[in-house]
Amino acid sequence: MGEQARISGAALELPGGVTVRFMRTLRLPETGTHPLPPGLGTFPLRRVADYPERAPAQWLTHGGVLLPVYQREAMWLSFSSLAPAALQVGVGKVCAVSGRPWSDRLSQDPQNYVVLPRQPWLDGINSGQGTIRQFVAVPLGLGATVEGQVSGEEVWGGMQLQVFELREEILERWRATHSSRTRGGWGAASEAMAAGMPPMAPAGFGAAPQARAPRPAARPAPAMGLGAGGRMRQEVYRDERPPGDWREKPSGRAYVHLATAPQWRAVTGEPAPASPVDRAAYNAAGLPWFDYFDADAEDLAPGEPLTGVKPVGDWLGDDEQPWVATEPEQVKPLKDDPGQVTDGEW
Repeated sequence: MGEQARISGAALELPGGVTVRFMRTLRLPETGTHPLPPGLGTFPLRRVADYPERAPAQWLTHGGVLLPVYQREAMWLSFSSLAPAALQVGVGKVCAVSGRPWSDRLSQDPQNYVVLPRQPWLDGINSGQGTIRQFVAVPLGLGATVEGQVSGEEVWGGMQLQVFELREEILERWRATHSSRTRGGWGAASEAMAAGMPPMAPAGFGAAPQARAPRPAARPAPAMGLGAGGRMRQEVYRDERPPGDWREKPSGRAYVHLATAPQWRAVTGEPAPASPVDRAAYNAAGLPWFDYFDADAEDLAPGEPLTGVKPVGDWLGDDEQPWVATEPEQVKPLKDDPGQVTDGEW
């Protein structure tokens, strides 16, 4: 499989200079189309292999990392890459871009990956026409996950990541014509456009500090997966390279397990971060949302299997959070403006 992934702080580092951060955020209403919500801090990450006596046996078999989520909590993925890379993103081993079953090979028809560093983030499943449907955590067993709706089964849960690098000769050619600067990476608010991600929410709207706690006995594995939430304006970009530019085999991969708050505490001995800020309070404070547009990139058509995915509210009931509409001045334009992680069997 190649090199192993590593945890660096709250970031997951994959081979090829690819970094993924799992961002906490506001959950969108399931009606209408909305701008990009802010980042409210990163989800903490831990290696499954560090808890051989407390992690569920299935997790130890798959390897990878775990992070804590609340039911109906939303997330988005922030990407950076030192060189061009193709990154597959699976939700319960269903491709978040094409809606097809997980594959160990790249495909361009339909495209089953995002291209880095051009794709600075991914907030949900590809719904086409310049939009995505937000990643929202839900229990398995209800049929609410993307996995359940597309495959008819809820077996895997979590999220899967797999990276492919350029062929060596193509990569050397790219290096000869490009500087070594990182594009599409992590930056401060003043560098958000160049760094490839929206600025973080102002202080006071992030997660609560974590503290250590005694380790209770382990519990059975929680069954958490990702469903589809509200729709937002975000393009999933088409790969402009010929298929032969990419290596045939992945350089590395990581399985991301979604732990409930009680399971996170049982496995790691740490309390889960506090639940994210209420979106009505965020909007009432006049805090920013974001819009991102790349005039030189082409948006992918929706993955056909994903077009029929229904929002999690159809299973879990109406969203109880009130919605306070954003004001035009709250939406800030970006870009164009008019430790080793073990891998197991999966």
